[in-house]
Formats: sequence, C-alpha cells, structure tokens
Amino acid sequence: MRSWRLLIFRSATPRKPYLASPTLCWGPVQPWTRSFTASPWRRAAVKPMGDLEKRISEIPLHRFRNFCIVAHVDHGKSTLSDRLLELTGTIAPGGNKQILDRLDVERERGITVKAQTCTMIYNYRGQDYLLHLVDTPGHVDFRAEVSRSYASCGGALLLVDASQGVQAQTVANFYLAFAQGLELVPVVNKIDLPSADAPRALEQMKDTFELDPAKAVLVSAKTGINVEAILPTVIEQVPSPVGGHDKPLRLLLVDSWYSNYKGVILLVRIFDGQIKAGDHVVSFATGLRYIIGEVGIMHPDQTPQTVLRAGQVGYIYFNPGMKRSQEAKVGDTYTTVGSERQVEPLPGFEEPKAMVFVAAFPVDQSDFAHLEDSINQISLNDRSVTMQKESSEALGAGWRLGFLGTLHCSVFEDRLRQEHGASIIITPPTVPFKVIKNDGKEEIISNPANFPDQVLGRTSYAELQEPYVSATITLPEEYLGKVIELCESNRGEQKELRFFTATQVILRYDLPLAHLVDDFFGKLKSSTKGYASLDYEEAEWRKSNIVKLQLLVNKEPVDAVARVVHYSQAERLGRQWVTKFREHVDRQMYEVVIQAVVGKRVLARETIKPFRKDVLSKLHASDISRRRKLLEKQKEGRKKLKAVGNVSIDQKAFQAFLAK
Repeated sequence: MRSWRLLIFRSATPRKPYLASPTLCWGPVQPWTRSFTASPWRRAAVKPMGDLEKRISEIPLHRFRNFCIVAHVDHGKSTLSDRLLELTGTIAPGGNKQILDRLDVERERGITVKAQTCTMIYNYRGQDYLLHLVDTPGHVDFRAEVSRSYASCGGALLLVDASQGVQAQTVANFYLAFAQGLELVPVVNKIDLPSADAPRALEQMKDTFELDPAKAVLVSAKTGINVEAILPTVIEQVPSPVGGHDKPLRLLLVDSWYSNYKGVILLVRIFDGQIKAGDHVVSFATGLRYIIGEVGIMHPDQTPQTVLRAGQVGYIYFNPGMKRSQEAKVGDTYTTVGSERQVEPLPGFEEPKAMVFVAAFPVDQSDFAHLEDSINQISLNDRSVTMQKESSEALGAGWRLGFLGTLHCSVFEDRLRQEHGASIIITPPTVPFKVIKNDGKEEIISNPANFPDQVLGRTSYAELQEPYVSATITLPEEYLGKVIELCESNRGEQKELRFFTATQVILRYDLPLAHLVDDFFGKLKSSTKGYASLDYEEAEWRKSNIVKLQLLVNKEPVDAVARVVHYSQAERLGRQWVTKFREHVDRQMYEVVIQAVVGKRVLARETIKPFRKDVLSKLHASDISRRRKLLEKQKEGRKKLKAVGNVSIDQKAFQAFLAK
C-alpha cells in the first residue's frame, strides 16, 4: 500500500490535520526543498573571422593610410571616391553613382552635405595596404564636417577642377589642412573636358599653395583616366598613423548618427590600444560609462569586426545603447574603465556656432506635433542645428532654428519636406545681434521680435553691434568691376585685391553677415555668369546703426515679419513690404491700413479700400444734402465696424509673402 505524507503549509493558527481515510498517514512536517547546481563555466562561442577581417588583421600599422578628399563644391570629389572604391574592389564597377552620398537631397542637388567614410584594401607591390577614405563636403556652410575629417586623417587629396582652376573653397581647405599639418597630394580632375586647362590649374596651385606640379596627378574621375595612379601616390606621400596596440585605449569621437534600433552610433578614430565587443569604456567629457555592443568598419556599409586596432577608423555602438545623442559630444575622448589616469584626452573640436536663424511654423497648427517629431529626428543626425520653441500671434506655435549658413538651412528645409512630408512656413533668414546695455552687460539676440525698439530702448542700451565676416572671392578679371560694385553696395570694406594669375583675381572684403545671408551668393553668381566663387569665415562684431523694421496691420504689429536691418536700407525694404503684403491680403468690410515702421516713424503705407454698398442707388433727383447725409451715415458705420473688427489674414497670405 502506498503511503502519503500530508504537507502542512504554515498558517497563523496551526491545526492538526484531519485524516479522512486510513490510507493517509501523517508525521513531522519537513520543508520542501529543491537543489540547484550551476553548469560549468564555458567561454562564449567566438565567431570565426571572415576573409576580409583576416586580411585586415595581417596588415601592420605602418601599412595603414588615412586620407580625405577636399575641394571646392562641384569639383568631382564624390565621383572620384566611386572610382577609388571600384579600383580597390570595395564596390562593383558600374553600379550606383556617388555611392557615398546617401541622403536624397545630396543626390538631387549633386552636392555632399555630410562627410562619409569607407575602408578599402589595396594591394601595392605585392603587399596589402589598409586605406581609409573620407569624402568631405565642399560648401563653406559645412566646413565643420571638413575640419572633423582632418582629425582622422594623415593626408588629403587637394582636388582642383581643370576647367575652373583654384577657387575660394580650395584656398580655405588648403589653409585648414596646412594648419593641421596634413600631407597634401595635388590632383587635377576633369582633364577630359574640352575647356580643361591643366597647365593653368597646376600653375595656380604652384603660385597660390607652393605645391610642386611634378607631384600632381592628372585624372578624369568620370571616365577613369589615370585614376589608378592616385593610390600609389597616396601610399608613397601620406604618412602612416602613429600609435601602439599594447597601450591603453585612446579613441576620438569624430562623428555620430542615430539608429532607431541601435541607438547612437559613433564614428571613431583609434589612436592607441584596441577595442572589441564587451569592453567597458568611459567618456572624458561626460564621465558616463558604456559597454561596447559591436565594433566594425564602413566597407562601404557597416561591416562588423572582432576588434578595431590603433590607426583604424570605424564605428562602435553600445549595449545597452546610447539613447540620447547629446551624450555623444564630437571631439570627446574615450578609454577603458580604469585607465583614465594613464590616458591624456585628445584636443577636441570647436563646436560650430549657428550664424543664420529662421522661424518654422506648420501651415496647419494641428500638425505641430508632427513637425516637432520631424525636426527632432533630422537634428539627431545633424548636431549643428539649434532649436528653440517660439510662438507667434500671426502664425501660432513654431520653432526658431539656427544653422551654419543659408545652404545648410535650405538643405534642412528640403529634408523636412521630402523625408517627412512637412508643410511648413519658413521666415526669411536673420542673423544674431549684440546689445551692450548701459551697465556693461552684453546680450546676443537672435529673434528680431526681442530686439529693443528704437524709441523705447534708447535708455536701456549703450551700443548695438552686428557680426561681420571676412569674405574671399575668386573671379575672372573681366568681372572685377561688377563684383566690387556689388560688395560696396552691401556695405563691404575692401581688405585685399590680388592677381594670382594673369586673369584670375582674389578679392577679400569684410561684409556684414546680414547682407551675406540675403542672397548675396546668388547676386554674385548672376553678376559673374557663375564664374565667381565665395568663401567666408567669422570676423568680428562691429558697432552699427541697426533698427527693427516692423509691419503693422491696422496699427497691430505682425511679429512673424519683424526684421533687424541697417538704417540705410529700412525705407527701401519697408516700401517693398507694404506693396507685396497688400497683394496677399483680402479686402474687408472696413478699411485696412498696412504700414512699415521703425520706432514711431512710418516709412511706407498702403491702404486696402473696404467693400462698399451703393447707398445712393435709390436716390434719383435728390438734393445734395440728402446724398451727403447717407454717405456720412455709412462712414460712421464703417468706423464702428473697424473699432470692433479684427483683420483676418489667411495663412496662405503669410506663406506667399514670406516666399522668395
């Protein structure tokens, strides 16, 4: 007979168990236990190395080369990058064009907006070399991308268009690379064009940069002529990176972008040591600690690796992931936990400052949440954009956005419309101004609505200042007169005029930034038939007679249209405003007065006549006094209606007025 032991669970009042059947027996209660045994420790399975990683692991540090391609905009950097990737077997020949330009707006406009990287393996004289290429933007607005790229490189290909010659951004990139001690390899591109003049381009590079023409490589990136001569020249002239695999880890954060699944992904340059998945690292800038989830290289897409060694440039992300992109400070140094005192942090980068500000409002206020999400998503991958919430009585809730330049602003706007389908109203670009108060305190104002009024602010500030930039213009000699006239009309101050060839001129001017963002580049291109090029850098703040120009509708200010301008331009701009705004405002039941004012002074005025009923239609041969009485009665009614009525201005009117 099977015996059963009755288990009694502990309770507040212990009771004897009741035996209902003789087949059940009971005894002393024993607690029920279960033993656990740990399985023996086993090392995690190591993923076998692929063929690519085996080749990389066998390449010593002295056969590493890190270089970038820098040039003026539209000189063929991205096309040359494609040819080099094809030459090294990284991509198949004849595939997608400009494979490193990954944004839709980059392919549409034919410009590079964000620096992109790629690792290549090239066999030279029977030995493998590990090459790291950076394709950089050419426009001045994205100079911060170029300076960050230099930090991960030991040399640069200075690319010059054979038909255009040395241009403004070529000069700026040369001095930026020269200051960082990079080895420069001159390359003349587009030698296949009928208008190409390679000897002139070589002479310009010799006279302007003192580069030896004998070391230059003449190529055509589009057709592939002589492209195979570039990489041997890079290997022979660009020095290998320095560092030690056995030293404590020291890496520099060069760039970052956001992934919905992995969090913030970091592009890093390893200076010392090595890094692999599972390592614990710490940031010098924030002090936060992370666990490495994956390391890899761009080949040209993200390719995971077992380890990144000193001298390499690759990507890392953390597990758990970094969720806030603000934690990834570009220029920060990372090391392994416990090695903080053994490692000296690397010099970081100067954060680019926003110089152009616009206000963005949704066309329909119900889309504000969607616009906010769209701006936040794009800004995760563009750290140089500044954001601040703003509200306008005319346009509702919106954002004040800061950019590095007008092209940067235009690209951001295109991405909002194309990638997120946003319907937005963008105000004209403005620049920051400095107000020095009577007590000596300084305040930077980026919103024109906050600028002190000319009359009310007389006692509140001692001086007003505006930012100036040092502009470098390269142009053919025959357009010199027109360009000087354009600069002088924009309050420019000439600093230098120099002929660097018999027909090419370098012109340096100090210009107010407010004029530069007001389509100065477009006016320059139209004056020179597209042959001039422009580069600029921040200069200084200067005292200026600037005022706030406002638009009043029935004596009520339209805050979204306010603008800070120089006093000499206020009257001309005010007349343009009232004339243009009148075209887009509908007639009302009462008179609408549109005024452009500076302080208490009215600079221009337009009047929109009201709808009128013909009150004299029922009179035939009446007396003149009777007619006058009816007209006066109608006039009094208009005054009462105007006193209680509000001008209703459609959003489309603002959109049309603010459009160029």
